[in-house]
Amino acid sequence: MKNFLRSSTALVPVLLVVAFAAEPVFAKTDNEQIAISVGRLLEEGHYTHHPLNDEMSKKWLTGYLEMLDFSHLFFTQKDVDAFTAKYATALDDDVLLGNLKPAHEIFAVFQKRVEDRVAKIKELVKQPMDFKTNDTVLLSRQKAPWPKDEAEADELWRKRIENELLQEKLSEHPIEPGPKLVERRYDRMLRTIHEEDSDEQVKLFLDALAQSYDPHSEYLSQSDLKNFSINMGLSLVGIGALLKSEDGYAKIESLIAGGPAQTSGKIKVGDRITAVAQGSKEFNDVRDLRLDKVVEQIRGKKGTKVRLLIIPANATDPSQRKTVELVRDEIKLKDQEARADIIIKKDRNGDPVKLGWITLPSFYADMEGHSKSTTRDVLALLKRLKKEKIAGLVIDLRKDGGGSLEEAISLTGLFFKSGPVVQTKGSNDRVVISTDPDPGIAYDGPLVVLTSRQSASASEIFAAALQDYGRAVIVGDTSTFGKGTVQTILEIGRFTSLLGSHSSEDGALKLTIQKFYRVAGGSTQLHGVTSDIVLPTLTDLPEYGESALKNALPYDTVPAAKYTKWSDSHQLFLDELKARSAARVAADPEFHYVMEDMERLRKKIDDNRITLNEEVRKKELSDEKARKEERSKERLARSTEEPSIYRLTLETVDNPKLQLIMYPGKLAEAKKTGDVTKVAPEAAPDADDAADDSDLDTSDDTKPAAIDPERDETLNILTDLVQLTQGPKTASARP
Repeated sequence: MKNFLRSSTALVPVLLVVAFAAEPVFAKTDNEQIAISVGRLLEEGHYTHHPLNDEMSKKWLTGYLEMLDFSHLFFTQKDVDAFTAKYATALDDDVLLGNLKPAHEIFAVFQKRVEDRVAKIKELVKQPMDFKTNDTVLLSRQKAPWPKDEAEADELWRKRIENELLQEKLSEHPIEPGPKLVERRYDRMLRTIHEEDSDEQVKLFLDALAQSYDPHSEYLSQSDLKNFSINMGLSLVGIGALLKSEDGYAKIESLIAGGPAQTSGKIKVGDRITAVAQGSKEFNDVRDLRLDKVVEQIRGKKGTKVRLLIIPANATDPSQRKTVELVRDEIKLKDQEARADIIIKKDRNGDPVKLGWITLPSFYADMEGHSKSTTRDVLALLKRLKKEKIAGLVIDLRKDGGGSLEEAISLTGLFFKSGPVVQTKGSNDRVVISTDPDPGIAYDGPLVVLTSRQSASASEIFAAALQDYGRAVIVGDTSTFGKGTVQTILEIGRFTSLLGSHSSEDGALKLTIQKFYRVAGGSTQLHGVTSDIVLPTLTDLPEYGESALKNALPYDTVPAAKYTKWSDSHQLFLDELKARSAARVAADPEFHYVMEDMERLRKKIDDNRITLNEEVRKKELSDEKARKEERSKERLARSTEEPSIYRLTLETVDNPKLQLIMYPGKLAEAKKTGDVTKVAPEAAPDADDAADDSDLDTSDDTKPAAIDPERDETLNILTDLVQLTQGPKTASARP
């Protein structure tokens, strides 16, 4: 049994013997027995202990229909009504009897609807379209109703195909003529559906069942389990990106620290992959291709090149695309290690101040035979930073999606005396308090924790504890992701065999079994950790958090643990820090850009519509291009004073001389050549896409981002905190 976040708590009490006493298994096929086991495991083992009843049956049916027809376009409301009448209150009983006929019957209807629709699409793409209409089309139909009948579906599809053809016509990166591409796309989609065998239909059906309990529970087939093991082992050769399928696109869900995608700076969470090319070969359109097939095209041998045609996450028009070339590499554990910077900048009085910055990509621990520890590594970096007499410290968790619970607890303990760090509650309602037992303090100076919507799970535990203790100022997006649950992996083969033999072919169930709570009593689930000082970023949208996921578990509270606060908001000078930061943000052109882009992005998401008029679309694209060009000119004209930055890695932590990676004037020198990105292979999360269009020099991945207003303002906040707490105000020119 594998436990996510490696909690040492006994997470799954003896819970599943009943799964096999209720029904005789001798007459069941493998898939039927797997279905019975999954149903019983969810009933008995899930955190909610919710019975598999009619309520769950209705959720399950809706989830299965939406997995098949995400955009609500192939089924009609008439189909849905028929499915509801036949299956809505029967699926719960069916699965516990091993009856999988509903899965196959619904899939058969879906396959017929796709066959009929593809035939109509082939005729539709042959018709002339002048793109002069004032019609609009929904960008996302995830929340839209199913068409009431075939006539309404035909009209919806007419607009959808017209939009796809217009996108290809406006694209600066055409793959082939639009009609041919669109016809080929739907032919491939139909072929993929025909290839879905009985096992794959059952996998999808049971996955929908698991996700009706919560979004992080899922059924993993044998191949899913293999891919999961590869990812957990950190040995995958590829680009270092986790993908999910959404509206026919492979969408970037997260980036693995140190992977080619993350270090390139050209790919962001929310980007959609529309085509893939091997090396210099032509692009293959991958829209509406099954996700595992897209992954197969992206993976490859170490050192080989792959090109991706991407629709940026913040693109106002789906025809806006960019080409990203990456070299496949092995994602190794060392690429996710903590690292540090020593930064010398001036405070409000013009005096130099020396600051530390630790970037933490994940909470890693011993795994796959590697003797690694986040806490041990950060402690080594802290010792060197203290030796260099830093006046304050930032812990950067912006891209930290979590990891080991034990490491989150022990790392938190480096910054205050012993005490409770996190509370955990299982399905039995028993609350367990996890405490840092070490009374030692590795660093007691001014501390800022930088977070984002991508900071999740263990990151949220760390940030929440330091906030509850009054130990650190939390800066970043409005809140973190909001994943406050723990999952465990249960291999189905352990439960389907009466003889106790093991079969990996049965797959596994990833099951939510616990929730996390702050020492102050509130859950990190759904709400995440709210920042003390919020900075504008393009990722600060509720659509990027747990609250956007279907069937997310609710927020709740438990009694607060007994703990002694380090300080309160007054002692952290939060009111003064907020006022100073707000004034700087209001005067910063880079934050103005971000806020303008946020307003446009928010409007695009809320409107959820795009015009089918070619001239209007062209003007919008032209305006966007002009805006980027104007910003580039403004950046080149601005005079900014850069700090001196020295890079510290675990390999260089004991070197007497540190590597100087940024110095005053370096960015100005790059500006003269018109290529500021040459000093910034680690592109900032919210850097303007103008920087994305140029070739980045990724030969040296230790240079800091040139355009990262969030980073710059966090340093300003830390400098103010140092000054207000009467910390050291001066520093030598070099460490």
